[in-house]
Amino acid sequence: MIAIVLIGLAAGCASALMFASIISGALISLLLFYLAPLPLMVAALGWGPLAATIGGIVAASGLGAIFGLPYCIAFAITVALPAWWLGHLALLGRPQADPAAGNGAAPAAPQLEWYPVGRILLWIASFAALTTIAAMLTLGSDAETITNSLRSGLMRILGPRDAASSRDIERWVAALAIIAPAAATIVAMMTLTLNLWLAGKITATSGRLQRPWPDLKSAELPPMTLVALCVALALCFVGGLVAMFAQIATTALMMAYGLTGFAVLHTLTLAFKSRIFWLCCIYAIVIAFGWPVLAMIALGLADAIFGLRQRYLRGKPPPLPAS
Repeated sequence: MIAIVLIGLAAGCASALMFASIISGALISLLLFYLAPLPLMVAALGWGPLAATIGGIVAASGLGAIFGLPYCIAFAITVALPAWWLGHLALLGRPQADPAAGNGAAPAAPQLEWYPVGRILLWIASFAALTTIAAMLTLGSDAETITNSLRSGLMRILGPRDAASSRDIERWVAALAIIAPAAATIVAMMTLTLNLWLAGKITATSGRLQRPWPDLKSAELPPMTLVALCVALALCFVGGLVAMFAQIATTALMMAYGLTGFAVLHTLTLAFKSRIFWLCCIYAIVIAFGWPVLAMIALGLADAIFGLRQRYLRGKPPPLPAS
């Protein structure tokens, strides 16, 4: 118990320092800010959710005492809560039923069924949408006020250097203000996903991971996610604040399907001889240009509708017996 408390305190202090580093304005502080959930996630996966709970409470309290209540609330919603809950879900398992137990056979050690990766991905999308919506509500209580606040903030950052470029800057700012909520959702989604993956790798490398490494290429979202995506898409055309929140939810779910699209890609390329090379090329293209992620989203949606992975795996020949 003492070790858990000490680990929680250390993780909380590290996370709080990384979160507060954004105040310095240095470029490296942006990276530290986005990696703020990592220490708490490592504590949750390696020493249990209680360590992340202790660290989150200590960090939020310290930030609130030093910088004020808004920093405390922001840290609790965007860092501490997702780190604790995702760590809890990753370690959540239940024993599987043993079919041989009723045949007079000796009961074997219970096998655990771990919480599905696809459902964890859906929770990440939910947290990304929640944090983005909370951030938008700090700017105003209606869509017009939020958009005007975003436009004003972007104008201060990208203000024209001379009068001749004023109109061009205003057009760019107007476009950026419209896509800013979706962009913020994408950043939140990718940040949480990367932090959880890094935390899993760190704890697995150190031997502290309390569950086997999951088969990521089999990750799939629950079937009702497609229904939720259709509802969110329909609400995007309502207008006002509802449409803005629906666009945020749609973006989060689309990115979730994009990540499952990568899982589909890893499955469909199993028979490729130069599989690692082609996967690296695709990842490099997506990271360099960004827009090719639309193909991954389409691949994830196609798998959800038509079951591409199941069809591919059923069509594969059975493995040869070991000699």
